[in-house]
Amino acid sequence: MIKIIPSEERYRAEHGWLTTRYSFSFAEYYDPNHLQFGPLRVFNDDIIQPGEGFGMHPHADMEIMTYVIEGELEHKDSMGNRGIIKAGEVQRMTAGTGIYHSEYNPSPNKEVHLLQIWFLPNQRGLTPSWEQKHFSKEQQRNQLLPVVAGKRLGEALIVNQDITVYLSHLEAGQQLVHKQEPGRRMYMFIIKGSAIINGAYQIKKGDSARITELSELNIKTEDGVEFMLMDLT
Repeated sequence: MIKIIPSEERYRAEHGWLTTRYSFSFAEYYDPNHLQFGPLRVFNDDIIQPGEGFGMHPHADMEIMTYVIEGELEHKDSMGNRGIIKAGEVQRMTAGTGIYHSEYNPSPNKEVHLLQIWFLPNQRGLTPSWEQKHFSKEQQRNQLLPVVAGKRLGEALIVNQDITVYLSHLEAGQQLVHKQEPGRRMYMFIIKGSAIINGAYQIKKGDSARITELSELNIKTEDGVEFMLMDLT
């Protein structure tokens, strides 16, 4: 089954310094129909204004992934880590027993556009950790590139959950097929452009698809598309 969630149906919040769209219940937004999808608990699409950001705040027992689409995001945490996540880079953080961190747009004049994604971990009380890596558009070109996974898979960052997150940049007129084990879920989000999945479902920028009871997904684009695809339990 493929369920398309149009971009316009996401919850939208305007805070002046932050424009955000929630795909699942978060903060002031609660919807019993959108609590989580398997271990995927949070999928926030954020735009942060120049010189603004999230101050130090705590997390625990969560696997957190950040992907910067445009701009730069500065990260600081209570373990002493500090870094700039640039466009095309992926960060993963195991909150485990507890961690404080901040996320800030260091630019004086450019917005930063990012996806922040939370997964429930496969166990509680893990040791907090953090890392990030750049994945180029060339690596994603006309294929699925694993960037986060629950096991060693290419150059993917490892998280404590049985998932795989792929990024892809399909050029105009291209298509690909993703196969996975029966009984698992898939979640797809369109970052730019549009695509047709399984020959029948049109999906555009900001739309997502929640996919169950399928072990094969055909993705085709006429004009080009950038997307994220997750293989979930």
